Amino acid sequence: METLKKFFPLSFQRTDTVANLIVGILIYIVVGIVAGAVIWLATLLGIWIPVIGAIIGWALGVVGTLVDVYCLAGIVIQILVFAKVLKD
Repeated sequence: METLKKFFPLSFQRTDTVANLIVGILIYIVVGIVAGAVIWLATLLGIWIPVIGAIIGWALGVVGTLVDVYCLAGIVIQILVFAKVLKD
C-alpha cells in the first residue's frame, strides 16, 4: 500500500467527499488531455524532419501511453479508496 501511496499521492488525498472525488478525477483527466495535446504538437513538429520525426513519434507514443495508463490507474485507485475497498 505504501508503494501505491508514493506513485499515486492524489488518489489517496481526495477521498473524503464526493466533491473532492470528482475534483481528483477531473485533475487526472486534465493531466491526460494536456499531455496528449503536448505530445500531439511535438509529433506535428517532428513530421517536418522525416527520420527524426519517426523516432520522436515512436518515443512520444510510448510516453503518451504511459501517461494514459497512469491517469487511468490513478482514477481507478481513487474510486477504490473512496469506496473503502482499499484502505488508506
